Amino acid sequence: MGATTVWMSPETKKRLKGMKQHPRETYEDVIVRLIDITEDPEPLSDEAIRGIEESLEDIKAGRLVTLDEARAELRAAWRTKSD
Repeated sequence: MGATTVWMSPETKKRLKGMKQHPRETYEDVIVRLIDITEDPEPLSDEAIRGIEESLEDIKAGRLVTLDEARAELRAAWRTKSD
């Protein structure tokens, strides 16, 4: 396996060292772990993205309901079903 030198500030090296899970863990192991955490193994579907975009449009258009309004609406619906 080849090796590559990476230049970083002393502060960055200190932060990486602080992320080691044990003293003998290599910086490569730390970096790979950080990469694994940030990569999403299940990206959003097109349908989910469309839903988010529609929600943002609703927010911009002022089509919002407060938490109290949503609770009242749900309570009313539950009362209707149990009657």
